[in-house]
Amino acid sequence: MKKTLQQKAAERKFHRPNKLLYTILYHIAIQKILAPKYNPHYEIVDNINDCKGPCFLVYNHQSRIDYVWLVGATYPKRLNFLVAYNEFFRSHLAFILKLMNVIPKKNFTLDVPAMQGINSIIKQGGVVCFSPEGMSSISGHNQPVVAGTGTFLKHYGIPVYVVNMAGAYLTNTKYCLDERKGRIDAKISLLFTPEYLKEHDPETIEDELNKAIYHDDFEWNKKEQIHYSNMQGKAATNLHYPLYKCPHCGSEFHMKEDGDKLYCPDCGFSVTIDDCYNLHPAEGFTCPETISKWFDLERRDAYREIKANPDLVFTAKCKLGKLPPYHTVKNMATSEPCGEGTARIDKDGFTFEGIVDGEPTSMHLTYNEIPTFGMPVDTSYLAFYYQGKYYDLFPEGGVAIKMLHLLEEFQRFTVNKWKALPQESWIYEDDKQ
Repeated sequence: MKKTLQQKAAERKFHRPNKLLYTILYHIAIQKILAPKYNPHYEIVDNINDCKGPCFLVYNHQSRIDYVWLVGATYPKRLNFLVAYNEFFRSHLAFILKLMNVIPKKNFTLDVPAMQGINSIIKQGGVVCFSPEGMSSISGHNQPVVAGTGTFLKHYGIPVYVVNMAGAYLTNTKYCLDERKGRIDAKISLLFTPEYLKEHDPETIEDELNKAIYHDDFEWNKKEQIHYSNMQGKAATNLHYPLYKCPHCGSEFHMKEDGDKLYCPDCGFSVTIDDCYNLHPAEGFTCPETISKWFDLERRDAYREIKANPDLVFTAKCKLGKLPPYHTVKNMATSEPCGEGTARIDKDGFTFEGIVDGEPTSMHLTYNEIPTFGMPVDTSYLAFYYQGKYYDLFPEGGVAIKMLHLLEEFQRFTVNKWKALPQESWIYEDDKQ
């Protein structure tokens, strides 16, 4: 019987990238083609090339093309990247990911084939490069590291280097797929020695990792005021997805965009976004200082909804997509349509009920199984794994980010396995602040 792409992915053997191919990738694709488009600048505090054995490279995952500056900051060291599993089934990426020995990882799940791939590279003396957050930034600042990362790093006990990036999200935001040139800073340093990992418990390691990689691009550019090209006249494109709540009247899912302006038709509030991502509210109105702060205020409101009503139930009509078994997904998509139904988020977890592949289907995940949704491309839709299979969830009405907030905050309200960042502690303080 012919093997599926999923079966082939699970059986793959991994090696360090071919030295010649890696050199060509660096000098031609990255240095000649990509770097000039994005204007990266590097600071080498500790050179990873001085490390003679295996090591990890971690980073704050700000954009979908972070590999450019990661390779730039570490060359000629060859990196084996960990990349989201679903990316290997997209036709425009499948070949290059396989060619460069990139390891597929099912986000926020226990993934045995991925662990086998990591083990293989470490035994070969290579460098495994991964984002401890599990996915690229949604809001301009990072999410907490995935629970268990401290135990993972302590188990291997090898050096851990970190690349801290600034400006990358502003070049490739999660809500708009336009590529914008401004400035990107990438600084590499040694984060953990084997001795440090041996002497400290996993919780301390995760706490220090969260501190080390935290960065907010919008706060950063409040000071730097770097101009990003390709913004004029369309700075607000798709911004109504992450900024779904009007800061003036509080209405949700009614925000509209018009070029570089985001506005609320219910109360007349509007704000203009310039090419430094500064927010300029119309006369007589106020708004949060940054896009990321606006996003976090929406999270605070979701948390307060749950706190006020632990029995809250949120439902949304959704389309569903899945990965095909024998061919890759075309046209830059991340899945192919397979059904529709209703998604439900409440104190018991996440549930989808509807029709999948022509059959009535019910899928339920507890908060021990799903701490957050994936967000594979942009802020208009979500992703999750059920019984090891990948699904895209396309909700109606622009509610994807509200669903993300509610799922994460219900998780913290119940099991709290994936704890909030210390920088977000203000979200959970007294409502009267």
